[in-house]
Formats: sequence, structure tokens, C-alpha cells
Amino acid sequence: MALAAILLFAGISHLTFAREEFQAQVPDWFPLDEDLVVIGSGIVELTLGGSLLLARGRRRIQVGWIVAAFFVVIFPGNIAQYLERTDAFGLDTDAKRLARLPGQVGLVLLALWSTGAWRAWRSRRR
Repeated sequence: MALAAILLFAGISHLTFAREEFQAQVPDWFPLDEDLVVIGSGIVELTLGGSLLLARGRRRIQVGWIVAAFFVVIFPGNIAQYLERTDAFGLDTDAKRLARLPGQVGLVLLALWSTGAWRAWRSRRR
């Protein structure tokens, strides 16, 4: 439930009050319009957050893998924010931007753990 709340909040903030902050995090090299990326990722986060709330059983495990994959896909943006020294969300020093990176790994692990995806994968390997 906490991960769903995080995703729903992030999705809402992408589409409303934090839109410009998120635009600043889109890497310079990314070939799409920054606002389009922010809107699209906000819609994806709302969809994933809602899916976490509604999915049960096997579907929840599938959603867990999808959420984890989403966190992996957006990770290059976090790396780019560090490398390009982009200030956003109070990440106004290299140390703060670098410290944020392990948090993304934590979100991937949380998605896999909280949905049972990791446990299901391990039990299939036995």
C-alpha cells in the first residue's frame, strides 16, 4: 500500500504542482519533449499505483515486476541528473544527487518484495 501511495503521489505531482521540477530531470540527450515525458511518466505512475491497489494473486506478482522494471527504466534519468548537475527537488549538490541513486535500487527491491514477485521467482527456481 505504501508503494502504491508513493506512485500515486508521484503521478499526481508529475501532472500538477511539481511538473517543472520533473521536467528538469529529463536528461538533455533524451529525444522527446520534456513535458511529454513528464506527463507520460505521471500517467504511468498513476496506472501502476492503481494497479498495485487493485491487483491480487498472480496479477499482483506481474504488477510487481512491471513496477520494478519502471524504476529501472527511469534510473538513467537519475544518473543524468547527477552527471549533468541538475538541481531539482532540493538535490542541489553532487553529494545529494549521488545519495539519491541507491534509493532507486531500494524502490526496485521494494516493488519485488512487497508484491511477492521476488518470493515467486525464487520458488520457481527450486
